[in-house]
Amino acid sequence: MCFLPHDWRLALATVLLAGLIDVTIGEPPSALHPVVWMGRLIDALMGRRPRGRPRAELAYGVLIVVVTAGAAAAAGLLLTLGLSHVPWWAALPIDAWVLKTAFSLRGLVRAGRDVQRALAGGSAAARARLSALVSRSPDLDARLIVSATVESLAENLTDSVASPLLYYALFGLPGALAYRAINTMDAMIGYRDEREHVGKAAARSDDVANWVPTRIAALLLVAVAILKRRARAAWAALRTQHRPEHGPNKTLAIATMAGALGVQLEKPGAYVLGTAERPLTADLIGEAAWFVWVAGGATIAGAGGLAAVFAWGMRG
Repeated sequence: MCFLPHDWRLALATVLLAGLIDVTIGEPPSALHPVVWMGRLIDALMGRRPRGRPRAELAYGVLIVVVTAGAAAAAGLLLTLGLSHVPWWAALPIDAWVLKTAFSLRGLVRAGRDVQRALAGGSAAARARLSALVSRSPDLDARLIVSATVESLAENLTDSVASPLLYYALFGLPGALAYRAINTMDAMIGYRDEREHVGKAAARSDDVANWVPTRIAALLLVAVAILKRRARAAWAALRTQHRPEHGPNKTLAIATMAGALGVQLEKPGAYVLGTAERPLTADLIGEAAWFVWVAGGATIAGAGGLAAVFAWGMRG
């Protein structure tokens, strides 16, 4: 069964309209945002988790993944089935709006540029803005703030754009929403602290779900680097700078971005990626944001085309 709109033109229009909504309107209010609802469900389930019993925590973590991702997929399926019985002109904006809530290109770029602007007011202001993108030590200097911001822009090209759109193209709203639930769980509980055992299933699920999309995102950054005559350096960094000991996906797009920009990106105590051809200054954030804008736009267009192909192939 195909969970995409029944007509290939409607599938294509849904993705393109969702992209237009994202870049012109942005995020819906929190009260209407499915990701906020997912977060509340995860919080409620975490409030009942076992403590001090690793095996029980691991099993409960699997339950959290199944319940949360299952609920998200079920909601997407029910909505898809409901929309199949209404006229296309009514189904299109609803489908596109829900899909938009599963990804955020404009929000990602805006968060990066907020840090760039805040750097003009000093490191303290920039650190406050950085917290919207990534969790890092509060005593970062300006150079490491730039690095963390560029890293986050590159890494989140997968989480915020490529993955949800790919899963929509393959599995419709159930796929996009289920992915968003998995990624939200990883962001909330997939840490090596007191949540390590209960969050392990979420972290592993996120690794699996992002394996293909993060490689697509890295290749898109290489393609965009052609426009800056940096494709060879970006490709070399992708092949040689990835550090799999930090996870199968984490450093792929980051290393590629480092090569595309000609900079060295560093997470203190974890990794150093790229070659320092240029200093880490605030203007690099703007350049990284440009890469993400272009690669993100290509992702939207590509996902629309892929959705159309799958919808056409599954017709009847």
